[in-house]
Amino acid sequence: MAWYFTFFFISGLCGIVYELVWLRLAMAQFGVTTALTSLVLSMFMGGLGLGAWAAGGLVQSYGKRLKIHPLKLYGLTELMIGCSALAVPLQLSYGHRLLERMAEQAAVSSAGYYVASGTWLALTLVPWCTCMGATIPFVMFAIRTESSHESRRSFSFLYLANVVGAIAGAVLAPLLIELGGFHATLRVGACLNAAIGVSAFALTFARGTTVHGSVAAGVIAPSASFSRSRAPLLLLFLTGLTTMGMEVIWIRLFTPYVGPVVYAFATILAAYLVATFLGSRIYREWSLRGRGEIELAWVALVPLGMLSLVTSDVRLVMDSSTRVFLGVMPFAGVMGFLTPMLVDRWSDGDPDRAGRAYGINVLGCIVGPLLSGFLLLPFLGERMSTLLLTVPWLAMAIGAAYAAKSRLVTRAAAYGAAIAAMTIMFFTQDFATRYPQHEVLRDSTATVIATGEGMSKKLVINGVDITAMVPIPKMMAHLSLASLAQPPHSALVICFGMGTTFRSAMSWGIPATAVDLVPSVPKLFAYYHRDGGKILASPRARVVIDDGRRFLERSPDEYDVIIIDPPPPVQAAGSSLLYSEDFYAVARKRLRPGGILQQFLPDGVNDANDDQLKASVARALQNSFPYVRIFQWNGRQGWHFLASDQPIPVRSAAELVDRMPPAAVADMLEWGPAKTAEKQFQLLLSRETKPEQMIALSPHTPALQDDRPINEYYLLRHPASVLSF
Repeated sequence: MAWYFTFFFISGLCGIVYELVWLRLAMAQFGVTTALTSLVLSMFMGGLGLGAWAAGGLVQSYGKRLKIHPLKLYGLTELMIGCSALAVPLQLSYGHRLLERMAEQAAVSSAGYYVASGTWLALTLVPWCTCMGATIPFVMFAIRTESSHESRRSFSFLYLANVVGAIAGAVLAPLLIELGGFHATLRVGACLNAAIGVSAFALTFARGTTVHGSVAAGVIAPSASFSRSRAPLLLLFLTGLTTMGMEVIWIRLFTPYVGPVVYAFATILAAYLVATFLGSRIYREWSLRGRGEIELAWVALVPLGMLSLVTSDVRLVMDSSTRVFLGVMPFAGVMGFLTPMLVDRWSDGDPDRAGRAYGINVLGCIVGPLLSGFLLLPFLGERMSTLLLTVPWLAMAIGAAYAAKSRLVTRAAAYGAAIAAMTIMFFTQDFATRYPQHEVLRDSTATVIATGEGMSKKLVINGVDITAMVPIPKMMAHLSLASLAQPPHSALVICFGMGTTFRSAMSWGIPATAVDLVPSVPKLFAYYHRDGGKILASPRARVVIDDGRRFLERSPDEYDVIIIDPPPPVQAAGSSLLYSEDFYAVARKRLRPGGILQQFLPDGVNDANDDQLKASVARALQNSFPYVRIFQWNGRQGWHFLASDQPIPVRSAAELVDRMPPAAVADMLEWGPAKTAEKQFQLLLSRETKPEQMIALSPHTPALQDDRPINEYYLLRHPASVLSF
């Protein structure tokens, strides 16, 4: 059994690595949108469920006629999974080129693009993920041919090993990505899967290949100890739905405290996986002693499911990681106990029944995030969504309280769980309440808060301060438009924010387009700017809800300036896709001859990590454009990069002002800090830096690329930043 544990430990490690990397590669090819993320995760989970169901049926139908050892089937499956690590990136890249050609030949609507990309993702991911899901029934079949004692609890044994491997994968993946990039990380996974496959084949030769009798004996009817009731399958569906639905809510609840970086998300994932492991391990010990049903475990799901609302209460003074672990682990631990228990009992070691049970659980894992992300959170918010996901367990608790044979302690616990849930619901406070004056909008992408008065207004997205009423966004538009060799005719702003840059571009009297991922953000334009409604009503104004990179790839339009202002922090998950050399290649195609790309890079702390960031972005721009100029704004507040395929004119502050229409001059001076337009420009012109000087800050740092997002993965270079979480 030690071999099987090792196999599934490594397999679980590879599985979580593939899931994380494939998601990022799909984002780079098809866009960073909620719908795209949901498609990728749904296809991944759907393939797992389909594979478990199909493999279980295959074993049940043909197990007695197999002429090879079951471990050879498993070994072949692991080799196929190893091939997926190399094949999926190629398939995603080909699908991207295919959709790009479709967009060039005919106008493709946003809905049509999602259908096409979703179809390609299904064709790419589902077959390979089916192989992953098939491993559990195949190994259960092998265990049953060898050990009738262990076979009745074989699913929980493999489940436990898989979870331990997933924990290791969640820790190892960021380190491998930082060292070698996404593709190198996948190659490591492919080697590990190949090692499992070869080892499984070798093990069959060590144990002998004459298995006809044992295989036939292995396919026996399951015990009737847990009956043929469909109730366990319903519970498995609900455990999957609730757990994964809660995970979406946990990200919303805890991001204000842990931040939007990959290591913060890893903290939530680690808390969930560690708790699942502990719960599964406790179940293994508990079941070994042959103990009966634990009614209180089902009842406990109600208050434990609501516990995240307590630990995310804005009034609670607590370390961010402690908030996460206390809010996530108790609920995940109980689920880690109950899920393998249900599968073990319903399957009794039968691979076919285990495959069906696991498939039902995975189906719930698919429905849960979709339900939370697209229905519950946008319309009900985090608190009510959390309560609704505990309703099935609250109903079970109430049912237990009224059952004729229920014990007094069960009844008391059921009533206590209901009271605790209602108390938590009505007496905890969410993050938005920290702002005395605020307006909150929610959608499938984010919870957006507009807060403050006058020049103290702020935009907060998922608890992260995005922007404030400062002149930097204005200068992004005015510097790039005034630096053109020819009069501007159009502008594109990627990332709407408060709408300040978009508004400044409109003051030039030219058509302007703004693209933002979050549907709720542009709706708050008038909160920050009184003339917001009037500007949006202009025929020259256009606001698009989309991924900026995907919009550029699908749009046939060309622009005089493309202004990019990714939301802070620079280390935010997915932000590299708007700083990478690959993205600049896309943007360059949409610039008119002599057009300018403006990229803003916020300044960080004065350390080596910040120097590496600046050097990587400067090198990426220099590799993408023959002409690059860099200006620092008013001290250590950030860097304005101007990049073009033609020389960028060197003009004095007075010459730049002369190229501006009066409305643009008035807009630039609206918030200062200088008294005149010339002095305002001088704040930038006096702090120009050459790209070579910025690259020299860290000369060995490579250009930021999709495959090497060094801004997001920085643990080995800067461990103190991660420890601060």
